[in-house]
Amino acid sequence: MLTRYKLLLSTTLARYFPRTAAYLEAEKHAAAERLKAAPKAKGKPAARKKGPAAERAGKGAGPTKKPVRRASVGIYSAAALKITAAQEQAMRENVARAVTAGMVGAPSDEQWAMILGRQPLTRIFAGAGSGKSTTLVLRVVFMLCHLNIEPERLTVISFTNASCVELRERLLKVLAFWQAPIEERAVRDCVRTFHSAMGVLAREALGSPVWFEQLGDRAASEPDNPLAGGRLAAAQSRLLKEVYQRCYAEDPAFRSQVHALLRSPVPDELKPLPKAPMQPFKVSGELHAVPLHEAFYGQAGFIESIGIRIEQLAVETVPCSEQERAFLGALQIFWTALQQQLDQQGVLTFNGAFQQLTRMLDEGDARLPTAALASLSHLLIDEFQDVSPQIVQWLQAVHRRLAREAGAVSLMAIGDDWQSIYGWRGSSPELFMDFDRHFPSKGKGKSAVLMLQANYRSIEPVIRDAEAILSDVAFKQDKRTAAIHSTPAGGHGVQVVTPFELARHLPDLLREISAQCEYAEAIGSQERTAVLLLGRRNETLKEVQVALDRKLPVKVYTIHRAKGLQAEVAIIVDDCMPVMSHPLRNALYAHSGFFSNSYDQAMGDESLRLGYVAVTRGVSRVLWFVRKPQGATRSLKLR
Repeated sequence: MLTRYKLLLSTTLARYFPRTAAYLEAEKHAAAERLKAAPKAKGKPAARKKGPAAERAGKGAGPTKKPVRRASVGIYSAAALKITAAQEQAMRENVARAVTAGMVGAPSDEQWAMILGRQPLTRIFAGAGSGKSTTLVLRVVFMLCHLNIEPERLTVISFTNASCVELRERLLKVLAFWQAPIEERAVRDCVRTFHSAMGVLAREALGSPVWFEQLGDRAASEPDNPLAGGRLAAAQSRLLKEVYQRCYAEDPAFRSQVHALLRSPVPDELKPLPKAPMQPFKVSGELHAVPLHEAFYGQAGFIESIGIRIEQLAVETVPCSEQERAFLGALQIFWTALQQQLDQQGVLTFNGAFQQLTRMLDEGDARLPTAALASLSHLLIDEFQDVSPQIVQWLQAVHRRLAREAGAVSLMAIGDDWQSIYGWRGSSPELFMDFDRHFPSKGKGKSAVLMLQANYRSIEPVIRDAEAILSDVAFKQDKRTAAIHSTPAGGHGVQVVTPFELARHLPDLLREISAQCEYAEAIGSQERTAVLLLGRRNETLKEVQVALDRKLPVKVYTIHRAKGLQAEVAIIVDDCMPVMSHPLRNALYAHSGFFSNSYDQAMGDESLRLGYVAVTRGVSRVLWFVRKPQGATRSLKLR
C-alpha cells in the first residue's frame, strides 16, 4: 500500500512539476561544484552575509524553504567581449575632454571597470551616492560610439518613466559632446522601463491592448512601473466590483466562500438573492480592510509578481490555514472571471502581458518573431535589486530566445541589495544576490562582479550611521562604503530626536526645518535642495507640508519616492518599523520556490533597508524625529 501511494504521489508530481527532479539533480551537482570551488573564492565579495537577525528569521514565520525552481540552461557566453586597445584608448581620451569641459566628473578606477567591462554578463553592486548614473551613461556611450553597437540592439532599463526622462536627457547631452551620428529618437527609444519595453512587444504580439492599470488615466502614455502607483482608479475599481458581483450572483461555490470569509450567513437559496456583500475584509497582515474585490486584486498582483500563475495554483498544496486557503480558492474563481471580462474588452494587466509574452517566448510562438526582440539583445538594467521573479522569468525567456536564434546577448545588472525596498510588491534582493543561478553563463562561466563603493554624496558620519542600521539585516552583500567628501563644520551623522509626537511637537519640527535651511546657506551648500523631509506615510507628511513656509528650499517625499534624491540635510519623521506577520504571504513565499527566507523576515529586513535609504539622502546632516528609538533608529544616537 505504501509503495503504491509513493508511486501515485511521484506520478502526480512528475505530471504537474515535470522539471522538479531535473532541477534537484542539477542543484545537487551545482552544490558539489561550489563545495570544490569554495577554497578558491577567498578575496571575492561574499554572496550574502548572515547577520544576527538571521538566527531569529524563522521565529513566528515557519521554517525557511530551499527554492525548487529549475536551473536554467546557460544563456550567456563565457568569452569576453572583443574590445581593442584602440577602442579603450579612444574612450579614455573622449572622457578626458568631457571632464575638462565640465560635462562629467573624472571616473574612478572602479567606475572605469564598469565603463570598459568586457564580460557579457556583469553584476555591479553600486552603493548609495556611488555615481552610478553618470557611470551608466558613459557605459552606454562606450557601447554605442566605440563598440559600434546599434541603438536598435541596446536597451537601458530604468525604474520609472520619470527616471527614464532624466537618463535620456543626460545621455543625449553626452552623445552630443561626442558628436555621435545617432538620431535623437533612436537614443530616446533605447531608454525604457521594464513595462515600457514589455509594451513594445505587446503591441507586436498581443494586439496593442488597453492596460488595466491605465484605465481612467487620460494622460497615460507609455506603461510605467506600477511600483510607483497609488490607489485603484474609479474605472478600475468599478470593473473589479462588476466582476465580483457577477461571480457572487452566478457561482454558488463563490458565494459560499465569500460568506465564509466574511463570517456571515449564506442567503436562503429559496429567496431572492441579495446583492454581493461589500463590507470591508482584512487579510491578516495587511494594514487596512478593503472590499473583497480589492483584496483579491491586491493579493493577486503579489502572487503573479512572485512568479506564480494563479490559474495553475494548486490551492490545496499551499502551506496555509483553512481560512487562507478559502481566500485563495475564492480568488481563483474571481480571477478567472476577471480575465474573461478583460479579454472581452481588449484589456490586459501588466502582469498578464508579462506572463503571456514569457509563455510565447518559451514556446517559440510565431506571433513574436525573434526580430521583434532585437532591441533587447544588449541590456543594461538599473535598480536591479528591485526586480521581481516575474520579471526574471521574462528576462530569461527573452535572452534564451535571442541566444538560441540570433547570437550573442549581454546583460549588465546594476543594483544595491542595501536599497531594496519594494518587497511588499513582490520584488526581492535575493534575485540579485543569487544572480548566477537565474542568469547562468554557458559552461562553467560566471558573471563578473564589480563594486562601486565610493560615496560621492554623504560624509563619513552619515555613512557609518546608515550602515549601523543594517547590522540586523539577516542576509546582505558584505561591503563597506568609503566617503569621498570631508565633513564640513557642523556636519554630523544621524541625530535621533525623541520623544516626538506630531500633534504636540509640530512647531518644534518647523523651527528645526528652518534652522537646517539656514545651516545649508551658511556653509555655502551647492545642493539644489537644502532639506529633504522624508517619511513613510503620506498623511504625516501632508500635515507637516501644510504648515511649512513655502519659501523655504525644502522638498517633501515619502522614502520610497525619494530614491535617487539628495539634500544637504535629510529630516525623517516616523520610524521604519516592520509590518505585522503576514501568514498568507509567508505561505506563498514558500510555495513559489524563489526565496530562501520567509516573507516576514524579508519585510523585517526591508524596514531596516528603508531606514538606510532615508539616511543616505542626506549629505552632511541627518535628523530623525521619533516617538522612541525602535526599529531602524534603535542603533543610532540620541539628541
